[in-house]
Amino acid sequence: MDTSYPREERPPPKRGPPPAAPAPRDHLIWAIFNTLYMNFCCLGFVALAFAVKARDRKVAGDVEAARHFSSKARCYNALATAGSVVLPLLLGALIVTGVIHLSKLAHESVGFFTYQFSGTDDEDQ
Repeated sequence: MDTSYPREERPPPKRGPPPAAPAPRDHLIWAIFNTLYMNFCCLGFVALAFAVKARDRKVAGDVEAARHFSSKARCYNALATAGSVVLPLLLGALIVTGVIHLSKLAHESVGFFTYQFSGTDDEDQ
């Protein structure tokens, strides 16, 4: 006899059809952000167009078309974000390496411009 307190009576789990697949995400907020703030080569605008199409198809009930447009919106959003983050970093790295190279070049050329001729002319004698 079980005398533990409190006794927990759990009903058996209900068995039924598996839940339907979740509706695809439309990535609309990400696309708006890319369009307004990081619109690299208009990829943010293209992502926004596909995100709106995905939302329209989701509302209309066409899940397959919504998944297709959602996938394209995610791809263009990723490209816009990567391009807008990587290119300024690459440009900054190029500027830094250019400055370093020019400073070394200027330091090496200082010797050429500060060459002093000796006071005696051996060629004239």
